[in-house]
Amino acid sequence: MTTLVPEDFDPPMPPSHAAFTFEILGPEHNEADLAAWSTSIDHIHRSPGWDGAGWPERVYTLEENLADLKRHRADHERGLEFAWTVLEPGGRHVIGCVYLKPDRTGQADAEARSWVSLERAELDTVLREHLRPWWASAWPMTIRYA
Repeated sequence: MTTLVPEDFDPPMPPSHAAFTFEILGPEHNEADLAAWSTSIDHIHRSPGWDGAGWPERVYTLEENLADLKRHRADHERGLEFAWTVLEPGGRHVIGCVYLKPDRTGQADAEARSWVSLERAELDTVLREHLRPWWASAWPMTIRYA
């Protein structure tokens, strides 16, 4: 498979914000990740870039979610796609996720997408606006924020 970034590119971590921090999404976030998105399905579908996205369609089992998080981590490590969990500062409480994937529309090299849980819906725009300059300055490609 073709990597999203050049092999010598070291993908940066998103910059922290007063309202949230980031970690690479992976199996260690399983229970908190599942709780965040499974209680927010309708909200995610109403969020920018998620209308008609196909995910999430239903609540996963813990095992299904774990498999999904393992795939996200493996894709991140191989440079195929990137995913970060959005956490409350200083805590383990997952409040959302950020993704960078190949742009299948052809409008850009990559597509960025994010969601926050219903309980933190006020951070939807804050998160997106916080990341826009980072996408533009820290990544060696054109990125469309879905």
